[in-house]
Amino acid sequence: MQYLPPALESLVEHFNRLPGIGAKSAQRLAFYVLDLPKEEAEAFAQSILEAKQAITSCPVCQNLTEGDGPCALCSSLRRDRSTVCVVADPKDVIAMERSGEYNGLYHVLHGVLSPMNHVGPDDLRISQLVSRVASGEVREVIMATNPDTEGETTAMYLSRLLHPFEVRITRLAYGVPVGSHLEYADDATLARALEGRQEI
Repeated sequence: MQYLPPALESLVEHFNRLPGIGAKSAQRLAFYVLDLPKEEAEAFAQSILEAKQAITSCPVCQNLTEGDGPCALCSSLRRDRSTVCVVADPKDVIAMERSGEYNGLYHVLHGVLSPMNHVGPDDLRISQLVSRVASGEVREVIMATNPDTEGETTAMYLSRLLHPFEVRITRLAYGVPVGSHLEYADDATLARALEGRQEI
């Protein structure tokens, strides 16, 4: 038995397809949108369409940008052009920038190698990274993919691929999070923390 009108059911289904949105949350969002004044609902729909039309990939780093030219980070004269931080997704760039500690450029792969999900090297923006490194301007490549199986596999694959260019290839240090206790850390985290220890 169908409780919702077809148009509302369709709206719920579309919200339910979003990552992290379950059936109840999708229903709440659909009812929220339905309660919006017509002008706000139209503005919401218009912003989605405009984003889909305007957002493209930066021709240099493959991050999200508007227009055909380089993004704001690649265009900045204050960034260190000799260092490239390789991340899996555009949201990882936001996380790195939030730290305020990194001043180089980025390269966004738009995913990681995952044979189980049929994602291979040709599905990622790897050839663009190789071209950037081959140009000779890059001196260090920082692998900042997640410390899971796919992230590690991708980092190792890229390091082997870039090794002939004689650039310094580094990996983000992983270990015990700030504010946590050693007794709660797992073996792999403690091992990484010991490997990445620094002199103080």
